[in-house]
Amino acid sequence: MGGLREMAASFVVPGPAGVAVRDRLRVSDADADAAVLTEVGVFLGSLASGDLAERSRQGLGHDAASWAVRKRSLTGRSSARWAGSITKASHDQWGLARRGQAAHMVWLRRQIASVEARLARPLGAKGDKRGGLVRGYGSRAEWHAKSRRLQALKDRLAVVEADWAAGRVRVVRGGKRLANTRHHLQAAGLDEQAWRERWQAERMFLAADGETGKRFGNETVRVTDTGQVSLKLPAPLAHLANAPHGRYVLDARVEFRHRGQEWLDRITENRAVAYRIHRDPARGRWYITASWQCAAAPLLPLEAALARGVVGVDMNDDHLAAWHLDVHGNPVGEPQRFFYDLTGTAEHRDAQIRHALSRLLHHARRCGAAAIAIEDLDFSDSTSREKHGRNKRFRRLISRFPTAKLKARLVSMAAEQNIAVVAVDPAYTSRWGAQHWQKPLSTPARKISRHDAASIAIGRRALGHPIRRRTTPPPSHQCDGAGHRTAQARPDTRRREETRPRIPGPRTRSVSPDTERKRATRTSNTARDVRRDQAWVQDSLLLTD
Repeated sequence: MGGLREMAASFVVPGPAGVAVRDRLRVSDADADAAVLTEVGVFLGSLASGDLAERSRQGLGHDAASWAVRKRSLTGRSSARWAGSITKASHDQWGLARRGQAAHMVWLRRQIASVEARLARPLGAKGDKRGGLVRGYGSRAEWHAKSRRLQALKDRLAVVEADWAAGRVRVVRGGKRLANTRHHLQAAGLDEQAWRERWQAERMFLAADGETGKRFGNETVRVTDTGQVSLKLPAPLAHLANAPHGRYVLDARVEFRHRGQEWLDRITENRAVAYRIHRDPARGRWYITASWQCAAAPLLPLEAALARGVVGVDMNDDHLAAWHLDVHGNPVGEPQRFFYDLTGTAEHRDAQIRHALSRLLHHARRCGAAAIAIEDLDFSDSTSREKHGRNKRFRRLISRFPTAKLKARLVSMAAEQNIAVVAVDPAYTSRWGAQHWQKPLSTPARKISRHDAASIAIGRRALGHPIRRRTTPPPSHQCDGAGHRTAQARPDTRRREETRPRIPGPRTRSVSPDTERKRATRTSNTARDVRRDQAWVQDSLLLTD
């Protein structure tokens, strides 16, 4: 064990397969539209809660026949289309909880193995990466506390494994975090009425899948080309209808400004569009979200994406460090840093990330690059207390770092600009970038940070170049007498590790024997016996088979 781990190959990240746009419904709480939407959402939410409970009780015994039974029971209490949307949402929620359960089991087993390995080491023992040995705990008290934690982890794993074998999941409609907030209202800065408004808003159900071939792509929640919104009322609430066929038409109209033309083209052709209506109790506003699937764009080959160079990006806690590299792996221009602030509300953090990515994409277009290289990061294991136990500040830093959201945002936004995203292995990029690029590129007027150097390492790895830079000439003289510069050729160049062949000519100081004999009879006019007209200029590396 030990040594450098094997590097994963770089790849072009596939583009998004779906689109979602949102617009505000200009509905006030005093309007009749708000009252109808609330009553319908609460009623359908109660049906969705019961169906999710039934789906959870079925567990692994669920099949198509039981799905049909659930849908028929809901059809009589709502409608066929509402029943289809509810049962599909319940099935998706159960599947999401099941995948989260599997991930939790993997995490628990990894923590148990880590604690057991450290408990087996002597107190105060140092780690040895090459030997594959972890460090021991620092004191007997810490060892005892970790032994107790090991038993607690094993008990939790036994419970999760039993639930997994039985097909039992634990799901909270409205969110587990919001449910626990009910017991800590003072710490959350809420009163009971404010909490109940949020709880009701989260548990409402006003979502309908689209249907290709139907009018405007959706019969349940219909949005016309003029922005008129109407919805099919459930059978018990048909008395609220203000339009034929048990429909309710809202006075408010919507206008999707972002991707509005694409949305208009779909509903004009009666292609499927899914809608979701939800309320934000903190702002007192209603919103409608339209989503649809889009055809996946053909994946650009890696060589074509990197044909015009690449912009290497190092993602950090407070900024993106970027540097443009040409096709040969040389940094071009000045390093760029795009800052963002991850404090505050979720909306503020999301806006900061989008703004930073927008500036990054504009920089890539100005540079003429058709690809952006990022690290394929995953901090799911590094946030554990066993890997960085006492360094709570670092654990908190990587826990709040939005790796998944940032990558998803970047891929979605880059697809609109026809810019490819290349994911590279993150191993040793910061260390090797600082080792080979930070000092040579630093000047009295320009200070290169470790993150700037890491962006060069990321870009070179995406291009297929070694991270180490072209070495300086040997100390003795300006030729290959003290060793060949191995980093000046591509990895696929044959015989690149050998010395440079001696080809006769004045530019290489390798001349024919006749020329040497004639030169010996002449009188030198320089201090080093070299004529002024024979000044040496180093040429590029010659390739020979």
